[in-house]
Amino acid sequence: MVGLPYDCLANPLGAVRLTFEKAVASGIDPATFDGKDWGATDLFRDFLYENDGLSQVPTLNDSTIRSLQPNTLVKFRGMIQDMLGNEFYVGAYKDGSVWRTNKFADHSQFPIGSSSDMRVWERRLLYCVPVPGQNSWTESFCQAAVPPFANSTSPAREKRQRENDVDMQDPDHEFQDSPSAKRKREESVPSQSSNLQANKIGETSSNTGLVPDFDGNSFPCLLKMYDSPESDLKLNDVFEFIGVLTFDTELKTDADEVTELNNSLYEEELTHLPPSKVPRIHCLVHRKLAVHDFLSSPTMLEPKPFLVKGIRETLLGHLTAVLGNDGLAAQFMLLHLLSRVHARVDTVAVGKLSLNLTCLNKESISIFGNRLNLAIRNLVPFAHSLPLTIDYLNSVSLAPRKDYQINRLVSGALQLAEGTHLTIDETQLQTGTLNSTGVDNARVLKSLTELQKVEYEFTYYKMDMAADIQMLILSEGKSNILPADLVLPLRPSSVDCYGDVDPELLKAWRWYLATMRSLPHSIEQEMQKVVEDDLVAARQADRSLGSQELSRLLTMGRLVSVSFGDTCLSLDHWQMVKELERLRRERLQGSV
Repeated sequence: MVGLPYDCLANPLGAVRLTFEKAVASGIDPATFDGKDWGATDLFRDFLYENDGLSQVPTLNDSTIRSLQPNTLVKFRGMIQDMLGNEFYVGAYKDGSVWRTNKFADHSQFPIGSSSDMRVWERRLLYCVPVPGQNSWTESFCQAAVPPFANSTSPAREKRQRENDVDMQDPDHEFQDSPSAKRKREESVPSQSSNLQANKIGETSSNTGLVPDFDGNSFPCLLKMYDSPESDLKLNDVFEFIGVLTFDTELKTDADEVTELNNSLYEEELTHLPPSKVPRIHCLVHRKLAVHDFLSSPTMLEPKPFLVKGIRETLLGHLTAVLGNDGLAAQFMLLHLLSRVHARVDTVAVGKLSLNLTCLNKESISIFGNRLNLAIRNLVPFAHSLPLTIDYLNSVSLAPRKDYQINRLVSGALQLAEGTHLTIDETQLQTGTLNSTGVDNARVLKSLTELQKVEYEFTYYKMDMAADIQMLILSEGKSNILPADLVLPLRPSSVDCYGDVDPELLKAWRWYLATMRSLPHSIEQEMQKVVEDDLVAARQADRSLGSQELSRLLTMGRLVSVSFGDTCLSLDHWQMVKELERLRRERLQGSV
């Protein structure tokens, strides 16, 4: 097999330009390329997934940014935190009689003359961050070796020749539906001189020649997306992006050149996110990630019943030890960890199972709360915790809000990825007065617990965003703020410490939770009749039971089944659900 005439890793733009030249040479009009792929994406898909190129692509993060070279192929995993609308750029232009392209690049390779033979295209801008609450054990599975063309020490970046390169980024990128964006669609192509002026402003407003100090929790990245339907990319989704890195650390501030015009555009500069502080990736290939993508290679490819049962027993034993030898609490904790929103009917999030463990005070929370937090972080890829106090509720913004001054969505603590586990410690909550912020925060938390929705604040209106967050509330008494699906008093009988967990067992438990959680489930007609009769009898025995309680029992039936790796509810599993519910109610009555 003949080798490729270009290096997809070290020179991805060379590969892009070669495929462009071939497409033009075949007689295709470059004007038809806007929003379409001429073969570049297929080329990289083949390289990545057919020729084992994916394992060679380095991961962009806070520790590798100093060694990776600009204009090379990188991989970035993160959550879409904000969608910045569309950006106009000169996608194709004539250099003499030759058509050239700027797709997947910030700057043109060749000077653009005053010729009218140019095509203005659009690309989408996404502001992405590391997944909030991503646990450190997932990171080792996402790394790739640094390629030989990257320097191992902090390199002096190859200096860009500004006099030969033209910044093709539209200096006035707006939200797609804003009046100014619509106006620009109707106006002519911006002149080259205006682009050069914008580039000059960008140079003078940056103030660092060194790589900024990032950390793993605050490493932002601006993704430039091409040829992708809007429906493919949604706020808070987690993706793996592979594309061309552009990160310029050599832009410096010249105080003598700072003009009144520069100052007037300062807020716009914040919206743009200066290239000296936020790396850009021109995305060639992207894919949405599931929980399994953050796990190590599974020990088994499909859930075999006898193996699943063994893993279930060991995990249940581990949770029992964590919870002070409280086997009943461990059973409900397992169901809670397996829960997810698998359907929505009107305002009901079907499948959620929030859990409120009570009888925890300031002393016991330091033991069992810490143990439980550590255990959860070792089991699920994304976990977050909130301390619920009056001061906290009165001072933070839990829900994201739109800041129209900088035209950005300001993230809140509840802007989390699907499948995140959220632990709320209510044991520190004392008597006090909530201000308007605290009242709003309490309402947002209540909505997340009940409806699995987070209310985003857009000043002039509010928008409910669907969520899928596992909610665990730790409190002394039943929470009055967060109405959980299940309330269970914790009854530990031992405070003995448990030993270290075998790493192979941890891998098996992680695989188990991710795999069982995603299993489909159904109830056969014969079992459906049994369940209906039992629910009718339960309602007759206790008239206080409402539709929410009956729906919760069905959810528990589904979770008990999938915990054994079964996709259909059996009579044994349904009997187990009824017994768990009986024991829970007995414990509730005993704690009154």
